[in-house]
Amino acid sequence: MKFEMTENGFKTETSYGKLAISSNDEYGFRPYQLLVSSVAVCSGGVMRKILDKMRMPADHITVEAREIVRNPDQADRIEKIHLHFIIRGSSIEESKMGRVMELTTKNCSMVQSVHESIEIVETYEITQ
Repeated sequence: MKFEMTENGFKTETSYGKLAISSNDEYGFRPYQLLVSSVAVCSGGVMRKILDKMRMPADHITVEAREIVRNPDQADRIEKIHLHFIIRGSSIEESKMGRVMELTTKNCSMVQSVHESIEIVETYEITQ
């Protein structure tokens, strides 16, 4: 990837489209938003695959970043992300969700990339 400086941040072009990144959210995604998005969406995608493999396909998954803790004394670094998964599906078995959550954490490359530096809390609820 290549990032080019703009008047208000940086931009890159991917096969999907253009991405503007800026410390000011009027001009693009803020870097911390992209980091949180990467962790959340990677986790959701891994969870979806695991549920499919366990023959409990989800009709829909929503991932909410309910809490993002940043430390203003250390360059506003992200210290904690609480992800809450809302899973809709008629075949989701509550008794297997502990294993689903464990495998999701273990197999999400973004969660594993920040494992030692950001606390990731994951909770879920099942809806019909």
